[in-house]
Amino acid sequence: MDMAGKRFARRVKDIDISGIRKMFESAGPGAINLGLGQPDFDTPSHIKEAAICAIREGFTGYTPGPGILELRTALCEKFKNENGLEFSPSEIIVTSGASEALEIALACLVEPGDEVLIPDPGFVSYKTLTTIMGAKAVPVPLEEDLTLSPQKLTEYIGPATRAFIVNSPANPTGAVQSPEDMKAFSQIADDHNITMICDEVYEHFIYEGRHVSPALYSDNVITVNAVSKTYAMTGWRLGYVAARDEYIQQMLKIHQYVQACANSIAQKAAVAAVGGSLEPVITMREEFRKRRNVLVEGLNSIGLDCALPGGAFYAFPYAGDDYPDIVSELISSGVIVVPGSAFGSNGSGHIRISYAASMDDIKQALDIMEKTIRC
Repeated sequence: MDMAGKRFARRVKDIDISGIRKMFESAGPGAINLGLGQPDFDTPSHIKEAAICAIREGFTGYTPGPGILELRTALCEKFKNENGLEFSPSEIIVTSGASEALEIALACLVEPGDEVLIPDPGFVSYKTLTTIMGAKAVPVPLEEDLTLSPQKLTEYIGPATRAFIVNSPANPTGAVQSPEDMKAFSQIADDHNITMICDEVYEHFIYEGRHVSPALYSDNVITVNAVSKTYAMTGWRLGYVAARDEYIQQMLKIHQYVQACANSIAQKAAVAAVGGSLEPVITMREEFRKRRNVLVEGLNSIGLDCALPGGAFYAFPYAGDDYPDIVSELISSGVIVVPGSAFGSNGSGHIRISYAASMDDIKQALDIMEKTIRC
């Protein structure tokens, strides 16, 4: 069939395939993949058993659109115990990963002519999802320490600004916003009557200090999270969004048409995850801490300027103007990393390296990097 001249919507013609997925799918056999943000740990056994039990009991049909009450109740307890937040089950929607949560949050807020402030560099979905909604993503440059400054964010707010996105700990930088910053962001949302979307998927991977949810201070906050990173459940595709009722009612309209409901089996597994012990999460975090230290020390020793990331499981070293060549050479040598420009124009010169890989892989990758970069 001749497809020449086929017309496609501008919203897809104006976007590109994710730079992260490009790197992931370019990995050849035997390559060391430090390009994908996926914990190399297995999902804890009690979570898998809950899913198996759900299958055996025939819990394989549609669920209520917002998610099963058992899970939304468990998430309310999670927010209360871990974040100091009071939500009711009706103020939570269970989604197909944090990706869908971000999509429905933006879809209910913006339309053509509106603007969304995003960190630059920042996670790849922020700009693209905003563009798909017909709105304009306005990049806000990060500070030298790779955090988003509340003062600078305020400078970019204009009459068309409808929302801004904060991600802490951050992908791709690993930077952690201070509790004072989070409170300041919530105040900005209130002062300008705009919505803050807070992406908290890495909240449990902070190595110094603590995570503070801005929803503590403002109702103008949509909180996005997932079980994906916290419990090594990326493939289960289970996220959630929490907000006050006026937000939830609008997001639910979109959710019911694009998704109907999240996976029933994954929802049962998530009940076991959020209602269980955090000991497996703490074990993962401490292992990531060790890997982080080895990786950052190694990167600096071979001439890549890399600050110690405070959270998540990414390093974001500065590699200089020839960073695209370095990325290409590393890929040719069997080490997959992501060019910083995939995360925004201010990521140029950097590369993102995930240390959600084994210590052996990290050490082997550093050996390859030393030979590649110093040659």
